[in-house]
Amino acid sequence: MSMKPQPCYTVPEETARVARAIFPKGNLYMRMYDIFGALFEDEDFAALFSTEGQPALSPIRLVLVLILQFAEGLSDRQAAEAVRTRIDWKYLLCLELTDPGFHYSVLSEFRTRLIVGSMEQMLLDKLLSHFAEHGLLKARGRQRTDSTHILGAVRTLHRLELVVETMRQALNTLAVTVPDWMRAHSIPEWVDRYGPQAQEYRLPREATARQAYGEVVGADGLTLLVSIGDPTTPAWLRDVPAVQILRQVWIQNYTWTETGKLRWRQADELPPASLRISSPYDPEVHFCIKRSTKWLGYKVHLTETCDEDAPRLITHVETTLSTAPDTDAITPTHESLQEKDLLPTDHLVDTGYMDTGLLVTSQEDYGVNLVCPTRPDTSWQARQEGGLTVKDFEIDWTAQQATCPAGKQSQFWMPAIDIHGREVIQVKFAKRDCRACAMQARCTRANPPRRTITILPETQHKALQAAREREHTDAFKEQYAQRAGVEGTISQGVRAFDLRRTRYTGLAKTHLQHVLTAAAIDLVRAARWLAGEVPAQSRRSAFVRLHAVAAA
Repeated sequence: MSMKPQPCYTVPEETARVARAIFPKGNLYMRMYDIFGALFEDEDFAALFSTEGQPALSPIRLVLVLILQFAEGLSDRQAAEAVRTRIDWKYLLCLELTDPGFHYSVLSEFRTRLIVGSMEQMLLDKLLSHFAEHGLLKARGRQRTDSTHILGAVRTLHRLELVVETMRQALNTLAVTVPDWMRAHSIPEWVDRYGPQAQEYRLPREATARQAYGEVVGADGLTLLVSIGDPTTPAWLRDVPAVQILRQVWIQNYTWTETGKLRWRQADELPPASLRISSPYDPEVHFCIKRSTKWLGYKVHLTETCDEDAPRLITHVETTLSTAPDTDAITPTHESLQEKDLLPTDHLVDTGYMDTGLLVTSQEDYGVNLVCPTRPDTSWQARQEGGLTVKDFEIDWTAQQATCPAGKQSQFWMPAIDIHGREVIQVKFAKRDCRACAMQARCTRANPPRRTITILPETQHKALQAAREREHTDAFKEQYAQRAGVEGTISQGVRAFDLRRTRYTGLAKTHLQHVLTAAAIDLVRAARWLAGEVPAQSRRSAFVRLHAVAAA
């Protein structure tokens, strides 16, 4: 399809007249056009279309429809119907009242174009540039980030259901792709075994019977994979996604016995959740546990402004695998904000984002002060009253030596790698000094007595100690209290914009949904702010209000 750029978009006179008659004071979507005008330009999407072929629908209008769709939680059919019937949508889209709209499948096709063209982030960036022109955004302010779990668009399967459903998907895919080959390489028992959807009630209940059934399924899958790997089979069948998923699931859930028989893996033989496929229909979803929350899906990180006298606008969206640590989102967020000239001076995050390396690199590379509580010292010395912790030792970085509280100097200074793969330094003191020390009971429990401390490289060590001292000040507590507000944005996204559950399979499509949701939240907030609406304050219970009145 080709695109014919339109130089400008204005509301048709008849559409404006009818809309003003119905909404004398305007409404949210009409205000969006009145304030911001055309939010995008056709030329922004020129790379997504060819120069020849059937003319495509206006990409500006399609993007706005996608944003409105997520603003109201509509399906593709409902969004296309709203384009045909809603006066306020026609006003924002600059359409004639008689415009019949388009078929709902256009929206799915256009989302695919956006993903293939890697233009997801551009959608939010264009809006942010409009907000900056209206004085709603500024660089070097204050921003905050938090994450929440996203439920995948697939069923949660236990292992036995997983292998059955994976086999079933492979058979169905091959039945459509190569029906003649599939008919010749399948056995009649597979029809009953893999025809219906895998359900718990159809599977054996006893543990030994379940394991035996799993091994039967494993043998069936192996038979299919051997047939696909046969030299007489077309080589391209091995690259079919359903076949590749089948092969990976079998490797993860089965192993070989000494006699050469396929065996069901025990729980302690499985790969970690970050590598294990949890659903054949979306291999990128993973099962994750965070405190009391368990889910199968993804994770999204939202970064928003929190300056006084300005609306809270989302400046960056980072969608990750559910098993990815929160710390992985900080550097991509800073890189994106730097490209948009929207880096904050203070970035408020919770302890999940805390990493001593990030404390240093955020300041050195981006000039950003990462404000977050540090992880507590879990050593027994820190838990015991009067215990001597690392902060009680003086470090001479030039001489590569440490001095303990008793005045003794260290004997060894050895660079090392800890269990998390980080560079550390192990500092050991002489046994003779520790054996005769009066502070031994507060310092070490080693036998024979010998104190060893593990410290980070100089810049990280100093940054960590400074952060730990800072978090006990009143100024830090007052500053960090602003971070809690981002949870309100997550709550709004979940309750009003259907953020919690992805509609699509795959990380790329899920990220596009999150970007469009963030754009919808920003547009609503900006339009309301410029219309003079003041954000509501946190609600107080009737009991608290009662005592507040009495105290006054």
